[in-house]
Amino acid sequence: IINNYVDGTQGGARDKASPSGLHFRDSKRKVDYVLAYHYRRRLARHAPSAGSPEPTRGSASAAPVSNGSTGKGRAEPWQQQQQDDGQRAMWEWPELPGPEAVELSPLDALEEERRLQREEYEHNLLEAGLEIEKDPENKIQGLSFVRIHAPWQVLSREAELLKIKMPTKKMYEITEEKGILKTLNEIWCKLTEPLQPQVPQQENTKMKTLSYPFSREKIYLYNIQDKDTFFDNATRSRIVREILKRTPTKARNSMGIGTLIANNVYDAAYPLHDGEYEGQNDDMNERKLLYQEWARYGVFYKFQPIDLIRKYFGEKIGLYFAWLGLYTEFLIPSSVVGIIVFLYGCITIESDIPSKEMCDQRNAFTMCPLCDKFCDYWNLSSACATARASHLFDNPATVFFSIFMALWATMFLEQWKRLQMRLSYFWDLTGLEEEEEHPRPEYETKLLQKKLKKKNITTENSNEVRSSGSGHMDEKEKLTWSDRMPGYAANFGLILFMIMLTFSAVFGVIVYRITTAAALSFSTNETTRSNVRVTVTATAVILNLVVVLILDEIYGAVAKWLTEIEIPKTEKTFEERLVLKAFLLKFVNSYASIFYVAFFKGRFVGRPGRYVYVFESYRMEECAPGGCLMELCIQLSIIMLGKQLIQNNLFEIGIPKLKKLLRKLKDERTELKEMDTNQSKDPQQWDLDYILEPFTGLTPEYMEMIIQFGFVTLFVASFPLAPLFALLNNIIEVRLDAKKFVTELRRPDTVREKDIGIWYNILSGIGKLSVIINAFVIAVTSDFIPRLVYQYAYSQNGTMHGFINHTLSYFNVSQLKAGTQPENSLFAQEVSFCRFKDYREPPWSPHQYEFSKQYWAVLSARLAFVILFQNLVMFLSVLVDWMIPDIPKDISEQIKKEKTVLVDFFLKEEHEKLKLIESFITHDKRKRRSGSKSKRARAASFSQCHRSPKGSCTSFSSQHTVV
Repeated sequence: IINNYVDGTQGGARDKASPSGLHFRDSKRKVDYVLAYHYRRRLARHAPSAGSPEPTRGSASAAPVSNGSTGKGRAEPWQQQQQDDGQRAMWEWPELPGPEAVELSPLDALEEERRLQREEYEHNLLEAGLEIEKDPENKIQGLSFVRIHAPWQVLSREAELLKIKMPTKKMYEITEEKGILKTLNEIWCKLTEPLQPQVPQQENTKMKTLSYPFSREKIYLYNIQDKDTFFDNATRSRIVREILKRTPTKARNSMGIGTLIANNVYDAAYPLHDGEYEGQNDDMNERKLLYQEWARYGVFYKFQPIDLIRKYFGEKIGLYFAWLGLYTEFLIPSSVVGIIVFLYGCITIESDIPSKEMCDQRNAFTMCPLCDKFCDYWNLSSACATARASHLFDNPATVFFSIFMALWATMFLEQWKRLQMRLSYFWDLTGLEEEEEHPRPEYETKLLQKKLKKKNITTENSNEVRSSGSGHMDEKEKLTWSDRMPGYAANFGLILFMIMLTFSAVFGVIVYRITTAAALSFSTNETTRSNVRVTVTATAVILNLVVVLILDEIYGAVAKWLTEIEIPKTEKTFEERLVLKAFLLKFVNSYASIFYVAFFKGRFVGRPGRYVYVFESYRMEECAPGGCLMELCIQLSIIMLGKQLIQNNLFEIGIPKLKKLLRKLKDERTELKEMDTNQSKDPQQWDLDYILEPFTGLTPEYMEMIIQFGFVTLFVASFPLAPLFALLNNIIEVRLDAKKFVTELRRPDTVREKDIGIWYNILSGIGKLSVIINAFVIAVTSDFIPRLVYQYAYSQNGTMHGFINHTLSYFNVSQLKAGTQPENSLFAQEVSFCRFKDYREPPWSPHQYEFSKQYWAVLSARLAFVILFQNLVMFLSVLVDWMIPDIPKDISEQIKKEKTVLVDFFLKEEHEKLKLIESFITHDKRKRRSGSKSKRARAASFSQCHRSPKGSCTSFSSQHTVV
C-alpha cells in the first residue's frame, strides 16, 4: 500500500479539501467514515546532558494519505515510514534507548501512548485494505480527523462476508390484487395522492428487482453499472464500521474502535451525512429531501417516506418510524370512538337520574363530617358539580369503549405483524440471519482483567503453564455467572430499592393530601374551606407529576448503570436488559399513583366512629361523593399530558440543542488562541457532523411511546379522550423525531433488523394487562356494577330512582368519639343521624354498622363481571388474532414466487455461461489446429479458462461452475 505524505507546514493543505466535504482531496474517493480525536503536542523538557534540539514529532507535521494502490511490491514506502515513525518514537519515548533523553510528564506520556495506539490502529486499517486521509496536526492542541475510504475490493469482500443482499439483473412482476380490493386500492391511492411525500419513486411499481447475497464468484449476476455507486452510502459505512469493530491493536489488547473510544484514544467515529439539509445551493441530496418532505412541521399531514428513511438511516430506524406511523394511524379511529363516548356522556347528563337526585336539594341528605372537630355536617347536594362531571366518564358507554380498546390493541399488533412482514419482503429482509456481534469494550476489559489475574496465579504455581501461556485460554475464556454475581446482586437490591422509593413517593403525596386537607379545613375563610377538595387534588397531581418526571430521569440513568455492571457480552444483549430494567422502573413510576387512586383510595377509610388514622391524628382520605373515577381521570390526564409536553417534547428539543451549543463553545474555546492560517473558511462536512449529538439508540424513543400506549389502553375506561391526546402528541412527535434525526444527530450506523425485537413482547403484555385492569376499573372504581345491581335486584319499578339513598348508610351521631364531634356547628337543623357512602347495617339493626346483604351482592356481581369481561374480551382477541393472518396472502405468494424466479435465473445464467465457455473452447481448438500463436492470450483475456486434470474447463472467476 503506497502512502503519500503531505507536509503539514505547506500552505493550502486544507484548501485542497473537496468542495462538497464528502470526498478525499482528490474529489474522487468518497469519505465512508470519519474518526475524530483531540491531540496535544507536548513541549518536551530536555535532560541536562542534551545538547541538540529535540526532533519534532512526525505526526504533528505530516498527514498520511493513502492513494489506494495495492500490491506486494509497493509496500516499501509504508514500511519505511513505519521505521521512521519507530525511530521518532525512540527519540520521544523515555523508556526506549535513543540518542537523547527526554523527560515526559504523566499527561504527555498518556498522550504519547494514545498517539502510538492511533498509528498502530490506522496501520492495521491500511493492511485491511482501507484508504486513509489525515489532517495535519499543526497546532499545539486541537481536533483532528481521520477520513476513511473503502475501495471496491474491500467492499465486495466484506459484502460477501456479511451476506448483504444486492440487486441482480433480474426483475420480476409483482402479482397485484384483483377484484374489489384492487378497485378500493386505486380509489384510496387517488384520494391520498396529495398526502404523499414528493420523493423519487420506482419508475415501475409493478416490478421488483431480485436480490441475492453478494458473491464475488457470481459477480455476473448483479446489475453493476458503476462500481462507485453500486453500494450506497449506508451500505458502505456499514461495511467500514464492521472492519473498524474487528480491527485490533496490541496496546492493552483492545479489539476494535469501541474499545479505543472507551479509552479516549479517539473521541468519536461516525459516517457522514449526505451534505447540508438547508442552504442556498441547488444540489439536492437525500438528507435535504428528507428534511423538506419529512422533518418539517409544515408537512405534518403527509405520509412518511419510509423507503427513503430506511435507505438513509437503515432498517432498524426505518422499522421504528414505520411502527410509529402505524400506531399514529390506528389512534385516529380510537380517538373518534373516544370522542363519541365523551359526547354521549355530555348528551345524557341531563337524563341521568342519580345525578339529578344528588343535585336535588329537596332530598336533603345530611352527610357526616369530612374531618374531626373542625368539619361540619354538610348536604350531599353541595357536591352536585362533581356528580355531573363524573357522569361524563362513568356511563354505560365506557364499558363498550373498554371492550373496543382491548380489541383495538389486538388488531394494532396483528396489523403491525403484517406490515412488518410486508416491509421485510420489499426491504429484502426475509431469511435474514442474525449476524455474530462483536463483544462490548467493557466485556473485553473485564475478561482481560480476569485473564491477567488467572495468568498471575498460574505463573506463581507453575512455570509450565506460563510457557504454554494464554493461547488456548484467550479463545475459550469467558465470564461465568460467578463473575457476574456481584452485578446481579446489585441489580436485585437496587431495583427493589427503586420500586420502594416510588411507593414512598406516592405515600408522601398521600400524606401531603391528608395534611393539606386537614390544614385547609381549619381555615376561617369560607371560600378556602369550600374548595378544599379541588385545591388538594390539583396541587397533589402537579406535585405527583414533578416527582414522576424527576424519578424518570433518575431511573433512566440507574437502569443504564445497573446494566453496565452486569457486563453483557454484546450490544444486543445490553439493549434488551436495559430495556427491561428501564421499562420496569418507569412503568412503576408512571402508574403507581394512578393505581392508588383507582384501586386503593377510599377502600381503607373505616366508618364514622371507627375511622382509620395516619400518624394517629389524620384520617385516611375518602373518594369524592361521585366516586373516585373523576379523580382518576384528572390524575391520568395531568400525568399523561405533562409527560408528553414536558418530557417528550421540551426535553427532546432543548437538551440536544443545549449539548450541541456546549460542544461547539468548548471546541471554539480550545482553539481560540490557535489562529490557523491554513484553515478553510467553510467548515467541511466532518466538522459540521462532529458538532452534532451522537446517536445513542432508539430505546428512549420507543420507551416514551410504550408508556403512552399504556396510558391509552390500561385505564381507558376512566379517560376516553386519552387516544385523542395521544394522537395530537404523536402528530408532533413524528416530525420532532424526524427533525432530530435529520438535523440534530450524527448519522447513525445502519443496522439490519427484521423486527422491533423485545418491544413487541412488551406491547403484547400491556395489551393483555389492559383487559384485566379495565375490568377492575369498571367493576371496582366506577358505579356501573352497583347501578346494575340496584336496577335489577332492589329497584321497585326497575328504574334508577332511589339509587343514591340505597348507597348511603346511616350513623347515629351520638356514637361519635369524644373530641371528634363538630365544634360550633352552623348546620341549620339539629342532626341525629348522618349519612356516609357504604353498604352497612343501620344503627337500629341488631348487627349495627356491619356489612349489609347489599354489600355482598354488589361484591359478588363485581367479581362475576371481572371474570365475564376478561374471558369475553380475551376470547374476542384470540378470535381476531386467528382471523387475521400474520403474513399477508399476497406477500407469502410473492416470497414463493421469488424463490422460483431465483432458481430459474441461476440456471439460465449458468447455462449461458457454460455455452459461452464451450464456444470459446471450440474456437480455441480451431485456432490450435491452425497454429495460431495468440491462442492463449485470447482465451485468457475473455474467459480465463484452464484445463483441469480431467479435461474439464473451469473459470477462475467461478471455479464452482462444472456442469
